[in-house]
Amino acid sequence: MLFPTTLVGSYPQPEWLIDRPRLSSRLPPRVRAQELWRIPAEYLEEAQRDATLVAIRAQEAAGLDIITDGEIRRESYSNCFANALEGIDLDRPGSALDRTGHPNPVPRIAGPIRRRHPVEVEDVKFLRAHTDRPIKITVPGPFTMLQQAQNDYYPDEESAAEAYAQAVNEEIRDLFAAGADIVQVDEPYLEARPEKARQYGLRALNKALEGITGTTAVHICFGYAAVIGHAKKIKPGGYAFLPEMRGCRCAQVSIEAAQPKLDCRVLAELGDKKVMLGVLDLADPAVESAGTVAARIRAALQWTKPENIIVAPDCGLKYLPRVTADAKIRAMVEGARLVRSEHGGV
Repeated sequence: MLFPTTLVGSYPQPEWLIDRPRLSSRLPPRVRAQELWRIPAEYLEEAQRDATLVAIRAQEAAGLDIITDGEIRRESYSNCFANALEGIDLDRPGSALDRTGHPNPVPRIAGPIRRRHPVEVEDVKFLRAHTDRPIKITVPGPFTMLQQAQNDYYPDEESAAEAYAQAVNEEIRDLFAAGADIVQVDEPYLEARPEKARQYGLRALNKALEGITGTTAVHICFGYAAVIGHAKKIKPGGYAFLPEMRGCRCAQVSIEAAQPKLDCRVLAELGDKKVMLGVLDLADPAVESAGTVAARIRAALQWTKPENIIVAPDCGLKYLPRVTADAKIRAMVEGARLVRSEHGGV
């Protein structure tokens, strides 16, 4: 299929499940934030399963071709996996600057980073059992997890990144074995810290993908619109770290293009990588028309082949109202259909 549609990862969690005003009033948590859940601990797992089913059915109803679990069970895209690893002192968090320059409580590395057990395998099995469409699961990347941590154990950042990479590699293997069709590695800090990304970040990411035979994607963004976009109302029109992804072992690169009004000529530098093209501006509460979505896809077609484009939002939908998210993804699906019909598809 030309121009298949998917989410970057997250879908809005219901108000009855998580305290959305509280979630939106703070930076995405790096340590665990159990206080965000509205459901008592003894009922939380069942409630998260029910809400995940809501997310799956919403994606199917909108017509998405590749389904995620909506990251419904997570407080943020990275903290659940990052804090499940051995070597993290859960009782004494550290501190690190986020991409806005503010200090944030983060996991503190106090010993060797190792994966104790599979973290997201049950999420994949649940997703596989409840849809017959291709499925995707997301996992935070080694470089981003290190930037969101305080290293009190390893002699240098590169050594710590390699340890994270090994843990991610083990997780990815198990996610494919559990039934995932695509595993997406979230690496927004490759863009936020491009100098370090060039020094060792891409090497750590490639180590995380070493020996993986399934279809892998890497998401790189400028940060959640609710955190970055609303504050500045603008994002850079170009990536500080993107052409380098041509040397990544991943098959797909997920980028923002709508809100930053990206100059899509950079796509030509990615070679034959497939591109998850962001076509939904998540800082704008207005719902795009199908025509607007189609125009954003056509802009990218000047610089890459139709078979290389996967249509997606700019980033996760986590902070949008559900009614807005649903309307936007329906417009995205219809816009993709318009362009597909222009290229002989259905």
